[in-house]
Amino acid sequence: MVSELERDLVDSRARALRVTGNLDGARLLGPKLSIVNPPLWEIGHVSWFQERWCLRWRPDGSLADSLLPGADALYDSAAVAHDTRWDLPLPDLVATRAYGERVLERVRERLAREADNDDLRYFVRLATFHEDMHAEAFHYTRQTLGYEGPVSDVESKDNQKGDVEIAGGKSMVGARPGDGFVFDNEKWAYEVAMAPFRIARSVVSNAHYLGFVEAGGAAPRYWKKAGTSWLERRFERWQPLALDEPVRHVSWDEAQAWCVWAKRRLPTEAEWECASARLDYGQVWEWTASTFAPYPGFVRDPYKEYSEPWFGTHKVLRGGSFATPRRLMRPTFRNFYMPDRADIFAGFRTCALG
Repeated sequence: MVSELERDLVDSRARALRVTGNLDGARLLGPKLSIVNPPLWEIGHVSWFQERWCLRWRPDGSLADSLLPGADALYDSAAVAHDTRWDLPLPDLVATRAYGERVLERVRERLAREADNDDLRYFVRLATFHEDMHAEAFHYTRQTLGYEGPVSDVESKDNQKGDVEIAGGKSMVGARPGDGFVFDNEKWAYEVAMAPFRIARSVVSNAHYLGFVEAGGAAPRYWKKAGTSWLERRFERWQPLALDEPVRHVSWDEAQAWCVWAKRRLPTEAEWECASARLDYGQVWEWTASTFAPYPGFVRDPYKEYSEPWFGTHKVLRGGSFATPRRLMRPTFRNFYMPDRADIFAGFRTCALG
């Protein structure tokens, strides 16, 4: 009988294969940009990561040999500088896919043998979520480079007007032991005192953002004006701006500028989490006012490069986007990017001032 853990692991790989399925030829490397990886490298990196943590990791911190000789020198993102990844002697696509298949097969075999191994179960979940996040990043790459959209786009939802009133007071923020797999930056729940606040029921729509643009604000990077109308590029297609859909590809800096214009503010991540049970989220990632920082008593997990290097420089996003699998969405999950990044599927919701 296949466990949920194994099912999600296999589904994550199938999802990644779908989103990279027609990347071939020149697209396997593509242009050298700071906000994308060469797809051929990224496909191999995801399999290397799964092998490193699910097959090679030892409790003393040492590593067993890789199935692919020299893999660490190719795919270790903590050691291989971003701008060198286009020039590495990477295996071709057939060999890269075959490496990934061998790794996945061996991880599944190990799960069958060691179903009660807590370390293994932890690392399988880590590898699953890591591949999920890279599959979403491939969506960003496709958008950035104008490639075909790999999945259906934003699901239309009713744009609810007005604010939700949150009473404030003391609230627990963060994950609790027993919540299942969580990342180190979610640990552990701590008490926060909040003043009462009002938070929007819906994220800012294209219509709301358009008012700011027509008043002189900067347009999102994938908008352009055609005559008296506005168009938006969704992957490879330019289409009329859908006014009732969430604005997306907005940086934190741009969200802040909109808030100044609209006399609103971004919620803190604690406010967002406190209100999350009453919010409809999951169309776009939502910027918060908060700088990415450790919770009290933070202890890094074995994958030490996941959180700690980015504290103090990145801004927190909450929720999830249409390209995020549901298994990754939970109220305590903290996404984080530099405040100038607008290539991601990010929008925002706001709070009333005062």
